[in-house]
Amino acid sequence: MRILAIDIGGTAIKSAIANEKGEITDLREHPTNAKEGGPAVMKTALEIAHGYEDFDCIGISTTGQVDPKRGIIVYANENVPNYTGTNVKQIFEQEFHKLTCVENDVNCAAVGETHYGAGRGLRDLLCITYGTGVGGAIVINRQIYGGAHGLAGEFGHLITHPNGRQCGCGQHGCYEQYASTTALVREARKVDPSLYNGRLIFEEWHKGNTAIRMIVDDWIDEIVFGLVTLVHIFNPNGIILGGGILAEPYIENEINKRIYKRVMQSYSDFRVVKAELKNTAGLLGASVIAFKTKIGMYEREY
Repeated sequence: MRILAIDIGGTAIKSAIANEKGEITDLREHPTNAKEGGPAVMKTALEIAHGYEDFDCIGISTTGQVDPKRGIIVYANENVPNYTGTNVKQIFEQEFHKLTCVENDVNCAAVGETHYGAGRGLRDLLCITYGTGVGGAIVINRQIYGGAHGLAGEFGHLITHPNGRQCGCGQHGCYEQYASTTALVREARKVDPSLYNGRLIFEEWHKGNTAIRMIVDDWIDEIVFGLVTLVHIFNPNGIILGGGILAEPYIENEINKRIYKRVMQSYSDFRVVKAELKNTAGLLGASVIAFKTKIGMYEREY
């Protein structure tokens, strides 16, 4: 089966043709131009889809909170203005007359990693990405768990610092205000304003910059504090960590050193691993969901 997979991110829209074996061909990438707003993003995504031929169904991974039953964007922040309320499923099905499945990007990445990546062989796992914010997905018995309305897994909005920093969600002290790459950059720029991304921060780290090393170590502690809470809630087999900054081996090594010291011994039978599929995880996850829905075998806990 030929599945058109589309991954709508804040920076780029990736697309490819996938099959039921997890093989990807004709991988393409276009700028999202997210600041132009939801309608413009949809127009671009449709144009991209028209560039492919002879596909049987469509799987879409997208930024934002998604109602996967209806294929609607329940909420998207101002990184993509006017995206909230967009009925992605309806737009694509009216245009192409093909079954279209829509799911949150982190959930898609978790499905991809579960089937083809770091989650192979794991039954119950958490997938967490660290970037602009902190995204999460819950896999129970190898199925995405969405909660009552399909929105579970917003780990970035755990309150780890009551009365702490203001978050875009309206609350104070959310996990992503301390553990995201954005949070790391915020602290590093207090030392050196030129350190505006993770790559530059770790260049300084590798040079032995003591102040930056302290900031990085404090930030890793913030990551671990949240992970410890999640381990005690979900008791997973594994935790898959994603995000470009996780390419730094020091981060993964330190998380593994610190987390087992903080969880109760009875919860310690799990492993923390980096995501393996990188920029294809969302595409592969979206293709799995679309394929299994097409043949009537996709199950998702709501």
